[in-house]
Amino acid sequence: MYEQADLPSLEGLRYFLAAAEHRNFRRAAEQMHITAAALGQRIKQLEQQLGAELFVREARAVKLTEAGHRLIDAAITTLREAARCRSAVHAGESLPLAITLGTRFELGMSWILPNILALQTERPRWSIDLYFGSGPDLLERLQARQVDCIVTSAPVLHKRWTTEFLHTETYAFVAAPALIEQSPFQSPEDARYHTLLDIDESLPLTRYLTSATGELSFAAFRLCGAGFAIHDMVLRGLGVAVLPEYMVQPDLEQGRLQQILPTTALLSDSFRLIFSRDAVHHAQLRQLAAFLRARPLS
Repeated sequence: MYEQADLPSLEGLRYFLAAAEHRNFRRAAEQMHITAAALGQRIKQLEQQLGAELFVREARAVKLTEAGHRLIDAAITTLREAARCRSAVHAGESLPLAITLGTRFELGMSWILPNILALQTERPRWSIDLYFGSGPDLLERLQARQVDCIVTSAPVLHKRWTTEFLHTETYAFVAAPALIEQSPFQSPEDARYHTLLDIDESLPLTRYLTSATGELSFAAFRLCGAGFAIHDMVLRGLGVAVLPEYMVQPDLEQGRLQQILPTTALLSDSFRLIFSRDAVHHAQLRQLAAFLRARPLS
C-alpha cells in the first residue's frame, strides 16, 4: 500500500500540466498566479515524489522528458477522478460552478446570454461570466486559461482541448430589397455593381459564399468590425453581405432583407463549446454543452 508521502499532490499535477502545456515555467507561473521560482519548486517536489525527472531545463524553455510525456494523460485522469470525489458526496445535488465563457459579441448577446439567464433557474449555484472577443482572441485566451471555455466556430486543432458540438451554423447572402431593385444581383458577375460588407480585410464571412462561387469582383469593400454592424448597414441598403441565417431570418420573413443567389449553396459551419481536457469541472461543462445544444439558435 502506498504511503501518503509516495503519492503526488494534486496541486503538483496541476502545475505540471500548466508547465507541460506552455513549455515555459514563467508563462505557466503567470497562468497559475504564482512566481516562476515557486512553480519550479513545486515541479521539483513532484519529481522527487515520483522519482523521475519530468522536464529538461534549458535557458529559455523546458522540454518534457519521456517520463513527463507519459505522465500527462495520467495527470489529467487523476485530476478528473479527484473531482468525482466531490460529486460522489454530493450525489443528486447541483454542484457549484464559477467559470468565464468566451464568445463573439453577436452570438453572445442574441443566444448565449438569454440562455445563460434561463439556466440560472435550473442551476442556481452556477455562476457564468461572459467575455466577448474575436475568434483568434478567444483561442488565445483559452490557451492562456484566461477563460474556462469558449463557444466558437473557429477551426480548432489543439490536442489538449475537448470539443462539444452545439449547433450547425448556416449563412445567407443578403441585401435590402430596394438595393436589389436599383441594381439587380442575378449572377456572380453582378458583384461588380455592389459594395461588399464584411468584418475585416480577411473577409471571414464572405468565404462562406466564395467557397461555392469562387472569388467575386465587387465594386468596393466596407469593413464593419462586427456582425451586428454589418446587419445594420445591410438593412440600410449600404451594401450586400453574408450573415448567419439565425441573425437575418426574421428580416427575410418580414421582407426587410432579400436573399441573393438563392440557389447557391453556401458553406456551413458549426458552433462548439471548447474547454481544456484537464478542466476540473469537466462533467459540468458537458452539462452546459447539453443545455445549450437543446436551445435553438436565435
